[in-house]
Amino acid sequence: MTATSPLILAVPSKGRLQENAANFFKRAGLTIAQGRGARDYRGALNELPGVEIAFLSAGEIVQQLAAGTVHLGVTGEDLIRETIPDAEKKVELLAPLGFGHANVVVAVPQAWIDVRTMADLEDVAAAFHARRGARMRVATKYIQTTRRFFAQRGVADYRIVESLGATEGAPASGGAELIVDITTTGATLRANALKVLDDGVILRSEANLVASVGAEWSNATRDSARAILARIAAEEEARLNRLVTALAPDPMQLTAEAGRAFGARALFGVANEGPLRLVCPVDQAPRLADWLIGKGAAHVGIGALDYIFGARNELYEKLARRIG
Repeated sequence: MTATSPLILAVPSKGRLQENAANFFKRAGLTIAQGRGARDYRGALNELPGVEIAFLSAGEIVQQLAAGTVHLGVTGEDLIRETIPDAEKKVELLAPLGFGHANVVVAVPQAWIDVRTMADLEDVAAAFHARRGARMRVATKYIQTTRRFFAQRGVADYRIVESLGATEGAPASGGAELIVDITTTGATLRANALKVLDDGVILRSEANLVASVGAEWSNATRDSARAILARIAAEEEARLNRLVTALAPDPMQLTAEAGRAFGARALFGVANEGPLRLVCPVDQAPRLADWLIGKGAAHVGIGALDYIFGARNELYEKLARRIG
C-alpha cells in the first residue's frame, strides 16, 4: 500500500449481518454503497472518499484482519477468539455494535439430570473414561475455544469431534456425548433435548468493529479511521442521552446539582440567565424533568439528538494506542 491507499473496511457480504452492518453505519451518517450491485464485492462509504468497502464472508474478514490486509472489519467476537491465535496481539476490538448476539455454550443431554456444572462434567468424564476405556466426545466447530475453556475448568478426559454440520444433533445421532456450540435463544438446543450447563457459557458474543493492528496505517488511513470513529461515537452518545431544556432560576447551581443527582451535564456551558440545556442518560430524563419542575421550572422539554460530537474521540484514541 502507498500513503494514498484507502482505508479498507470489511463488512459481511450477505444476509442479516450485512443488513445490520449497513444500518449501523447509516445511523452514524455513513452510507455503504455496493458498487455495481449485489454481486460487486467492492464498495464505498458515500460520505468518506478515502474509504473502500470490502464485502467478505465472516471467516474471510477475520483472516484478513489477522493478516493486516484490511484496516477495520465487522465480525463476531466468537470468530475472533476462535480463529486468531493470540488475538489480543493482532487485533483490537473497538466497539460492540449491538447486533449478532449469540453465546458459545457447553450443552449436555437433558437426561443427565445430575450434571449441572463443569465440575459435574469433570466427574462424569473421568467415570466415562474409567468405565469404557475411551474419552467422552465433544462435538464442536469451536475447537480452540473449547480446549481453552475445558483446560481452565480442569476437564481433561474428553476428545473433540469436529462438527461439519448441525452440531446440536450429534448427541442424538450417537456422534458425541455433548457439544460446544453457538446459540441465540436456546430453542434449537431444547428441541434436541440438550441443556446449557449453569456455568457453561464460554463467551457472550456480538458483532464488533475490529481494527487490525498489523495493517499499514498511513496518515490518510488514520484520518479516515478518525472520521469513522468520531461519527460512531457521536451517534452512540446521542442515542444513549436526551437533551433536557428548561427555564429555571439559578441555572449554574441547578446544573451542578443535576450532575450529582442524575448524571446530567451542560451541553453548551451554563449562563446565569437563559435556558438550561442539559444532556442526561435516557432513563434519567423523566426524573430530571420532574426535579426541575420542583425547582421552579414551569415547563421542561425532552428531545432526542442525532449526534453529540466531542473534542475527544475516545474510540480513535483506543485505536491509536495500539497502532502507535
